[in-house]
Order: sequence, then structure tokens, then C-alpha cells
Amino acid sequence: MKDLWTLKYRPQELGDFVGNEKAVSIMQHLVSAGKLPHLVIHGPAGSGKASAVFALARGIYGDNFEHNFTYFNASDFFDQGKRYLVRDKRFVRILGTDDPKKIRSSVISIFKDLVNEYASMGSIDADYKIIFVDSAESLNESAQHALRRIMERYSRTCRFIFSTTQPSRLISPLRSRGLQLFFTYVSDEELVSFLGSVADSEGLAYDPEALGGLARHCKGNVDCALRLLQSAALQHSGKKLSADIIFEVVMEDVPAGISSLQEAISAADFPRARKAIDKMLIEEGMSGVEIVRHLHRVVSDAGESPAILARILLKIADADLNVRSAANDRIHLERLVTEMANV
Repeated sequence: MKDLWTLKYRPQELGDFVGNEKAVSIMQHLVSAGKLPHLVIHGPAGSGKASAVFALARGIYGDNFEHNFTYFNASDFFDQGKRYLVRDKRFVRILGTDDPKKIRSSVISIFKDLVNEYASMGSIDADYKIIFVDSAESLNESAQHALRRIMERYSRTCRFIFSTTQPSRLISPLRSRGLQLFFTYVSDEELVSFLGSVADSEGLAYDPEALGGLARHCKGNVDCALRLLQSAALQHSGKKLSADIIFEVVMEDVPAGISSLQEAISAADFPRARKAIDKMLIEEGMSGVEIVRHLHRVVSDAGESPAILARILLKIADADLNVRSAANDRIHLERLVTEMANV
């Protein structure tokens, strides 16, 4: 059980996917036809978008798909900037240095140059190559307009695939140039069946109710379910996985920073709440959406009266909407803290 199950059981072919039958079927048809348009794949985090793109590339090019496939994570690129660039050997080769202090150009200029260079490279034994931009919602408007021009220039020899949780943050010219596919979480029944096959493959004894509880907690997120199932198997090696064991692991899944934030809100300790937010955003790399989601779960299980819980959940819902469309997560999280403390 040393391998991460999220990687071990990641689908290698489109036919291995659980759920999302419509989107996967369209992608299989594109592979069979050999005619791939630009794609815009959208859906919640952890719904299999990136895995589907890699499986698509593998279906088109075979096991050596990396020769004609380039991957960019826009979130890493623009959120971490030059620190991320010097850690990636592909970029060091082009930049000519692994010292971020020696990089004089702006991150947006480097992004434009890198994408343009990869798009201009000829494909190997194929009619076109694929450039996959993951977390495309992190692209600023300037980067998106640059991509639009690059797409037009190399439309015959290069296909772009964008993956995003927020398609509304992509400019219309990018959205209109790609076939849009929607991915979502799988049903509880599909997830329980999949978890059962994984547990059987790993030789785990389990109660069916345990897998049902895990599926309900993860709400169709396969990555979440696999991660917690492996955690339960490691912590309780040799034991039959029961509903109580799964409940224990689920409770441990709440980040420590969320518990600290909730305690600070209850005590109306704003300096402590701000420190908790900063730690999660900066040191732990959590997004505002993740913080709001975890806070929602903690508040829902806190045992508040129905009237107070309803008011709090309305504040959390507003914050979720604002964080998903805002440029600065911290501002809206601090506002949420203030509003929750005053409910």
C-alpha cells in the first residue's frame, strides 16, 4: 500500500472512467475520428478533468504521448510565479537560469513566450500537437488574449485544451473557439461500486455501510474517497473497515487551520482569525474556495440552532460566490469571518 491510490487507480484510458459518460463518450469519438478541435473542459475540482485529458492524449498518440503533449498549470504559473518556473526543468532550459533573481522579464511575458515557443514546435509523427492549460481560471485577461492570438496563428498544427472550474472567467473568444465539455462528480452508487472494486483489489475487509458513508462524505469526488479509504486502510491495517472507522478518518480530514479559524470566529478573535486565514492561504497553499468548503462542513456539524445555522450558511454561500469570482480571496474570507462572528 505504498503507492498513492489516487495515482494507482487513476484511469489510463477513457474507457476506464467512472461516471461522466456523456463527456467521455464524446472524447472517445474524437479519438476514434482522429480530428480533435480545441476543447474547454469545465467542472468542479476533482471531477476527473485533467485525468481525462491525459487519457485522451494517450488514446491519440499512444504511450509516448509526451512527445506531442505539453502541460501547463496556470495556477502554479501565476500564483507561484518565478519560484515555480525555476523548479520546472522544461522552463529552466528555455530561460537559461535556475535563479529566480536573474529572471528580469515579468511572469506574464514569460508565459506568452513559453506557450508561443511550444506551439511553434512541430509535432512528431502526428498532424498536430496538444497544449493543455490546466486551472485556466488563473489566467489573467492579458494572458488569455495572448493565447487567443497564438491559437489563431498555429490552428493547423496545434490544439489547445483548457480545463477550469470557473468557465465564466475565460474570455468569450477562448470559450467560443473550443468544444465545451462538462465534468461533474459521480453518483453515490457509482462511487460505492468503484470503492468496492478497489477494496477487493487491495484485499480489504469492509462493511458496505462504511463505503456508503465514505461516498456520502465525499459527495462523488473520487480523489477524496480514494485518499480517505487508503488512510483508513493504513491506520487500521488488518481490521475490517467499519462505519465507525470511516467516521473517525473523515473527522480527521478537516485541516487544523479550519478548526483554529472556527474557534477564532466563535471567540470573535479577529487577529487570530486573520492569522489562520494567512497560514492556510500562504503556507498551506489552500484556495479560498477550499477554505469556504471546509468551513461549511464544520459549521454544518457544529450543532447550532436551525435559525442561527440558516443565517450562517447564507453568509457562507455569499462568500463562496464572491471567492469564486474575485481576484483576492483574503478580502472576502475576512469579510466572512466578521459576518459570522456577528450572527
